[in-house]
Amino acid sequence: MSIGEEQESSVEVNGRLYRVPVQPTVVVCVDGFDPEYLEAGIADGILPNLAAFVKRGFHATAHCAMPSLTNPNNVSIITGAPTAVHGIAGNTYLDRQTGEEHMIVDATLLRGTTILAQMSQRGVRVAAITAKDKLRRIINHGLSPQHGAICFSAQYANKTTLEDNGIADVDEWLGQPCPPQYSGELSLYVLDAGLKLLQEGRADLLYLTLSDFVQHHHAPRSAESNDFMRKLDERIGRLVQAGAVVAVTGDHGMSDKANDDGSPNVLFLEDALRAAWPEADIRVICPIADPFVKHHGALGSFVRVHVNRSRGQKDQTSSGSGSSSSSAIVDDMVTICRSLPQVEAAYRGDEAAALFEMPADREADIVVLAKKNAVIGGRSDEHDLSTVAGHRLRSHGGLSEQAIPLLRSKPLAAERLVGDRAPPRQWRNFDVFDMALNW
Repeated sequence: MSIGEEQESSVEVNGRLYRVPVQPTVVVCVDGFDPEYLEAGIADGILPNLAAFVKRGFHATAHCAMPSLTNPNNVSIITGAPTAVHGIAGNTYLDRQTGEEHMIVDATLLRGTTILAQMSQRGVRVAAITAKDKLRRIINHGLSPQHGAICFSAQYANKTTLEDNGIADVDEWLGQPCPPQYSGELSLYVLDAGLKLLQEGRADLLYLTLSDFVQHHHAPRSAESNDFMRKLDERIGRLVQAGAVVAVTGDHGMSDKANDDGSPNVLFLEDALRAAWPEADIRVICPIADPFVKHHGALGSFVRVHVNRSRGQKDQTSSGSGSSSSSAIVDDMVTICRSLPQVEAAYRGDEAAALFEMPADREADIVVLAKKNAVIGGRSDEHDLSTVAGHRLRSHGGLSEQAIPLLRSKPLAAERLVGDRAPPRQWRNFDVFDMALNW
């Protein structure tokens, strides 16, 4: 195929060409898919279908986008790009103009288009199903039922309409009631719905993104995680049996963040910084915070520190800008953060944006990352630890949760590519549509 012919049968998003699918193609994002779940499950013989992907298809340990959180990585996956390109670098952010903290629950901040939207506009029948509705309202950016697109969440499957979702009354159509918000069944519902769309021949390209409720609560090899992973594997096998090319990845990994006694190993960073700089106006934002508070209690391993101004002064910092005295405070705070026992790394905002490919114009003054066994919060009085009582805290957000599996049901076929390309040295989860459609 010539380059011209390739362009005619492809869509371009963020500098990459994606072939229009020639057979049904399913991309599954397993939320919280730490490689240990895959490795333990294959070793224990409970994941025969994913084991077949590893043996006869393709498998690599890839890295997710930073921060290792749900919103940034799902958007990276559907745009094929890091957060610096699409602009969504958290689940929660601070509006510098108003000083208010906001959760990202729609596509308002998304820059550019998505692979799903461009495929749909090309005439590909696209279906995007999410576990969480807050994510559905981001992923449906550019998708329209008028173009034949289907997009809904398992969380609100009983509220779907043709006008809004491209399909009505999903719970009746699937023959299953909406699962509880905090359950593994929420994810299995997504897979069941995707499988039925595939079996009915209603979609050519499907994106199925799950919930990490199980992974937040249950470690690999626990009875609960084994039960969930068995059911997930069985459904992935059925997607392949239905004739689809299936690619699987994760949005982030997951780590144990508890002390020996089971209590969360947490640093309340805003309290620590205010104790050292009582006159400074300091705000710590936990970008993991989202409407699913029982997953993690808004405690993750990546936080942003805004040093807006010293009280009584008019100057403001913004990613290191502002007066020389404010800049010096930021440098001093970075130094102090690096000395704290729970902290793995701390950077000025502009340094972090460049290092982790995040949008510099939306970055804070300081970025702080926790060690593998720790989380960072803001103030102790703003985190309700009762939401994570009864189990060891497992969470994500930092460098320790970057690793995730990347799998495909078929081996890579480099001869299908146009031009001279080789597999990347380090696969990313946002290579998954490229891998699914182009290789």
